[in-house]
Amino acid sequence: MKIPEIHIPIVEIPIEKNVKLFIKREDLIHPQISGNKYWKIFYNLNYYLESSPEKPIIITFGGAYSNHISAVSAVGNIFSIQTLGIIRGEELEKKWIDNPTLVTAKRNGMNFRFVTRDDYRNKQKMTELLQIEFPDALIIPEGGTNAKAVEGVKMMLNNDTKDFDYLCTAVGTGGTIAGISHFCEGNQKVIGFKVVEDTSLENRISELTSKRNYHLTDAALGGYGKINDDNVRFINDFKMKYDVPLEPVYTGKMMQKVFEMIDDNYFPAESKILCFHTGGLQGIEGANMLLEKQNRNLIR
Repeated sequence: MKIPEIHIPIVEIPIEKNVKLFIKREDLIHPQISGNKYWKIFYNLNYYLESSPEKPIIITFGGAYSNHISAVSAVGNIFSIQTLGIIRGEELEKKWIDNPTLVTAKRNGMNFRFVTRDDYRNKQKMTELLQIEFPDALIIPEGGTNAKAVEGVKMMLNNDTKDFDYLCTAVGTGGTIAGISHFCEGNQKVIGFKVVEDTSLENRISELTSKRNYHLTDAALGGYGKINDDNVRFINDFKMKYDVPLEPVYTGKMMQKVFEMIDDNYFPAESKILCFHTGGLQGIEGANMLLEKQNRNLIR
C-alpha cells in the first residue's frame, strides 16, 4: 500500500506564559484508527501483506479498554482481514457485551480469546504458541510496539515539526517515543510522559532507538488506567478552553503534567513545545461508565 499523504493540524494552545505550546492532532488522522496506532499498524500491515500470506490474520494483545485492540479490529474490518484479540482477564468472557471497546471490536469482526492475567504476563510464550497455531498470522505486540512500528512513527514528524525545541508524547509501551527520538532533528529534545509503572520501559526504548535525546518523567497519576478527579477536571477545562478533547489514560495525563512543568519554569523562556495527541478518544465512553458507577464527575 502507498503511504497516504495526510495533513495533521498543529494547533496552538494559547497560554499566558513565556513559552509557546502547541498540540499535533494525530487523533484526527482516522475516525477509528486514531493517533499513533495508525502509523504503528500501517507499517506492520504493509510489510505483512507484501509477503502474500495464504490465510491472512492479525493477532494482537490488549486489555478491556485497549485503544490498540479497537484500532486493529478496525484495520481488519477495512481490509477484510481476520483479527483475533488476546484479551487480559478471563472474567470478561461472560461480560464483554457490557464493554464498549470490545463491543466495537466485535462489531468490526474481531474474535476474542480471554486469558488469565498470569498467562497474559507471559506473552512471549503465548506468541510462540500462537505462531505455531496460525503460521500465516501477523502477530503484533501489545500496544503495537516493535521495530516496524517505530519506523511508522517517523510519519508523525515532518517539515511542520522541525522548528520545535521540545517534542512531548505519552509513553505506554515505548514505541512512539522511540520513533520520535530516532527520527527527530538533532537539536530537538524529547520528553516522554510515562503513564505506566514499568521498570523495563527504559531498556525497551533503548533497544528501539540508538539516540539518547529523550527524558522520561512520571505522569501515571496513581497508576496505568487509574483516573483521578483532578485529571477529569483538567480534561474538561482543557476542552472548554481550547476545544481539544483529551482522554484520561494517555494524552490527558501528559497535558496536565506539561502544564505543571510550564508553571514550574521547566522550559527555558521562548521555548516552542509540541505535544502529540496520540488519540484514544474511544476510551472515554468506558472511562465514563466506570466513573458513573462510582458516582464521580464524568468526562464531558
